Formats: sequence, structure tokens, C-alpha cells
Amino acid sequence: MSRPPLTLYLAAPRGFCAGVDRAIKIVEMALEKWGAPVYVRHEIVHNRYVVDGLRDKGAVFVEELSDCPPDRPVIFSAHGVPKSVPAEAREREMVFVDATCPLVSKVHIEAERHAEAGRQMVMIGHQGHPETIGTMGQLPEGEVLLVETAEDVDRLEVRDPDQLAFITQTTLSVDDTAGIVEALKRRFPAIVGPHKEDICYATTNRQQAVKAVAPKVDAMLVIGAPNSSNSRRLVEVGSAAGCAYSQLVQRAADIDWRALGDIRSVGITAGASAPEVLIEEVINAFRDRYDVTVELVETARENVEFKVPRVLREPA
Repeated sequence: MSRPPLTLYLAAPRGFCAGVDRAIKIVEMALEKWGAPVYVRHEIVHNRYVVDGLRDKGAVFVEELSDCPPDRPVIFSAHGVPKSVPAEAREREMVFVDATCPLVSKVHIEAERHAEAGRQMVMIGHQGHPETIGTMGQLPEGEVLLVETAEDVDRLEVRDPDQLAFITQTTLSVDDTAGIVEALKRRFPAIVGPHKEDICYATTNRQQAVKAVAPKVDAMLVIGAPNSSNSRRLVEVGSAAGCAYSQLVQRAADIDWRALGDIRSVGITAGASAPEVLIEEVINAFRDRYDVTVELVETARENVEFKVPRVLREPA
């Protein structure tokens, strides 16, 4: 029986970004240097396949520093941690390596500079997300106010409307954030923004690629974890850009084939924590069912690389 034809539009850039790549490398190099077990506070990146792979090599994932023994190295995840966490590690005389993405660290430094200038901070982000917790935890309580929507801006109670600055989580939707920034500037005309926007290059690039693919396809598959902010934003961006149906899947086994129905074209992308092996797995699952033609839709090229911390480059 002949298989129905299907065109897969593969978004580029997609998948791993430089910050994720660096974080995974940090765990692997720590295991090489100190042997297993190496402890990791919170999932190093939001992807079950990656986390399980590192667990198999000897990484132990915990939620709090108190779950780590003081005599084993601990790594802080790519999302960043509140200042209290490294402070506690130093107090316990632990060996620790910070795998915070340098673009998240940039936002932390920015927040501190604004605080030194006497400004109260407004953070655009998602409540409870590890990156938001880490960034807000750079300053004393009450110094960073969180907003998730433009409506939240109306409810803000600030210390001094003339002494405000805003920062954002790095994995947000560029378009949604623009609306919140507008609302902030309308209500607080003196508010100071970042020199260069906080939403990271990888998030922006992946969203642009999805916008280019969405009008061409009947359905969009985003490969990523349900707790991955940047992956969930890709689903929303695809829908907003004209794709009638979008699915977030962790891997090929999660695809809802019945929901896809009689499709002729599918867009495929992946969040910044999803490895290429899972993208290949999804493409092969389509090849098993359809006569597939793959077309690349490339909107940018990335050549960013971040160095790992010096402690891992030095001999043990």
C-alpha cells in the first residue's frame, strides 16, 4: 500500500542553544573530573531525555542544596539560582560549579546595577519558573516585582514611579513581552529598560523560524518538555502565526496521530533544551507512515559558544 505524501518543514534554528550545550558539558566534565556521584540542583535543563542520560552517567538530581552531601560537588542548573544558594554552599564548604546560562547571568548583573542606582525592579516572567526565582533572588525581597501580563501592570504598587527599571525572563514570547513593556511605559514613563533586550538570541531565533514555517503548514510539532518555557512559547507563536494546530511532544511516542488527520504538511521545531536525536526520531516516525519530503526553513545561523568555568578546565 502506498503511503500518502507529506512535506515536513524543518525550522532552523531549532533545538540546543549555546547555554544548554554548555550546561550539559559542565555536568559531563564534572563527572570526568570528580567521578560519580556529582549532584545537580534542579534539572540541569528542562528535558527528560537529557536528564535521564546524565543520571545514567552518575549525576544525581535534587531540588535543594540540603539534599546534597557536603563532600560531593554540586552543579547549579542553567536557569540560575538565588544568591542564597551559593552563599549556603560556601558556608558548608562545598565544591560547586555554576552552570547558569551567561545570558541569564547578564540579567542578574543588570538587576544588581539598577538596585545600586536606587531603582526598584519589575520583572516580566512566569511565577514559579526556576529562572524567575533565581533572578528575583538576586535582590532582597520586595526589590523585584513580578508581572506576567499587561493586566498585572495596572495592579502594581511601586515605591517610587520615577525610580523603576524592568528586566525579563530570557525565554518569553517576543510579541507578548512587547505588549507588557508598552503597558509598563504607559503607566511609568520614567521606567528604564535593558540596554539590549533580555530575551535571549536563541529564543528570538527559534520564534522567528516558527513564524516563517507556520503559514506553510497544516500542523506544527514542537519537540520539548511541558515544563520548558521556551518550548511552550513556540507552540503559542505557531498558533498566533497562522498554524491551526500545534502539538508539544517530548518525543515521537507522544505524537497524537489521530489528531493530525489528513494532513499534507507539518512544521517541526524543537525547544532550546531538546537534542537533535529526538528531532531525528520524530522525522523517522513520519517516514514510517508517509512518503516524506523534508524542506529546511532557515531564518538565522547561530555560531555562539560559551566557555565552561575555569575550575573544570584545570586538572584535578
